[in-house]
Amino acid sequence: MKKIYHLSTCDTCKRIIKELNPSSEFILQDIKTEAITTGQIEEMQKLEGSYEALFSKRARLYKERDLKNQTLAEEDYKNLILEHYTFLKRPVIIVNDQIFVGNSKKVVEAAKSVM
Repeated sequence: MKKIYHLSTCDTCKRIIKELNPSSEFILQDIKTEAITTGQIEEMQKLEGSYEALFSKRARLYKERDLKNQTLAEEDYKNLILEHYTFLKRPVIIVNDQIFVGNSKKVVEAAKSVM
């Protein structure tokens, strides 16, 4: 499977997708208009190893809900991501059995090398 979970209103996601120039084999899912399903987040977790690694601690809601002062378990991270799209670290790029999470230069370069 070749898929990119992104936010169409995010300039960073737009820039990365433009830079990666994915082929027509890729499915692009705008997580704001097409919510992440339980099956999708579980698949991401299997590839990444944890829900926390998929979780964005930079989300505005993270600060608003004062989540940094709470002890969150894996199940909490999963439920928060399913509850609101901003909790997913973006973009998430899946190329067959490899996953690339986030927008760091290192992650983008690694994704580019397998596309």
